[in-house]
Amino acid sequence: MSRYDSRSGDPTSYGDRRGDSGFGGSMGFSGSVRSSLSRNNYEGAESPRKLDLDGLTPFEKNFYVESSSVTAMSDREVDEYRQRREITIEGRDIPKPVTSFRDVGFPDYVMLEITRAGFVEPTAIQAQGWPMALKGRDLIGIAETGSGKTLAYLLPAIVHVNAQPILAPGDGPIVLVLAPTRELAVQIQNEATKFGASSKIKNTCIYGGVPKGPQVRDLQKGVEIVIATPGRLMDMLESHHTNLRRVTYLVLDEADRMLDMGFEPQIRKLVSQIRPDRQTLYWSATLPKEVEQLARQFLYNPYKVIIGSPDLKANHAIRQHVDIVSEHQKYNKLVKLLEDIMDGSRILIFMDTKKGCDQITRQLRMDGWPALSIHGDKSQAERDWSSQSLKLARVL
Repeated sequence: MSRYDSRSGDPTSYGDRRGDSGFGGSMGFSGSVRSSLSRNNYEGAESPRKLDLDGLTPFEKNFYVESSSVTAMSDREVDEYRQRREITIEGRDIPKPVTSFRDVGFPDYVMLEITRAGFVEPTAIQAQGWPMALKGRDLIGIAETGSGKTLAYLLPAIVHVNAQPILAPGDGPIVLVLAPTRELAVQIQNEATKFGASSKIKNTCIYGGVPKGPQVRDLQKGVEIVIATPGRLMDMLESHHTNLRRVTYLVLDEADRMLDMGFEPQIRKLVSQIRPDRQTLYWSATLPKEVEQLARQFLYNPYKVIIGSPDLKANHAIRQHVDIVSEHQKYNKLVKLLEDIMDGSRILIFMDTKKGCDQITRQLRMDGWPALSIHGDKSQAERDWSSQSLKLARVL
């Protein structure tokens, strides 16, 4: 029984689409979107026809039905829209972007949450990314922070979950989202909770620095979505508190940061435990060679969508000023800058070392500035306190 069968209401366009989902009625692939496409530049990924799928239960993953208004868009209109919103695309059989939420064809329970959130129109990454993700294809999405990437993969994930059989006792998650830091994982969980509530989708956040007990209990009760940092999730798997056999929708958020932080070995181990015909989505602010190489091995014939410059290195909405000063001048320059710009707003100061972070924090507090620091050597309670204080504008 799928989750649609267990709830009242019309699943709209997300009913049984076994013939379009990437699996036929048997264990093999038959005329699927994925198996009929060329490999483009991702030769490292195995063709679905060559994968060992014996014993794996077929699952749904193509849920996209193009609306009549999107179908009516001419090629010129599509090109003009992508140019206006700085959307660059790569891949074969790329769907047209959607210009409004009603064009996506989201079920009522998703649209209800979008309405409650007060969103006016899709962001650029959502406009192009939603049709791509809903088609069940692998996807690389490159967009700056704050562009709406989280909902670009979470809303299709919710649709994906609701089309799968209900979790049985001992089942692991259906959707796995990997994130590099505890703070990002918690942010993602907040969105998953908000937008998954109407369809009663359960989630949990797995990260280090806190007691394992509550996380273990969540996993044992059964959750459809797990948001995790790689290290703690590996610990949970090795302790047999969960498994990844049911994962059919895998997300790597901020993949570039995960590689920078040395998580590649854990990522490889985790991916090796997930069924090979999963849908995989990579999301990042940049696409360095290391991320590209990993994508070549884990993704099959993916779409690629880039918002802004293909050489994106930083958020272009941020105005940057560079002052070159000697080391002993830095602190005095910082204090003068704070005196000039402090108007009650929140200010972030980045340091290159944890030790430097603590030193500058102590000095600022001695000079009367209400500063707090946050870095990886602090306890989770301290990090949470600093983050909450910044959110409430109690500190710099």
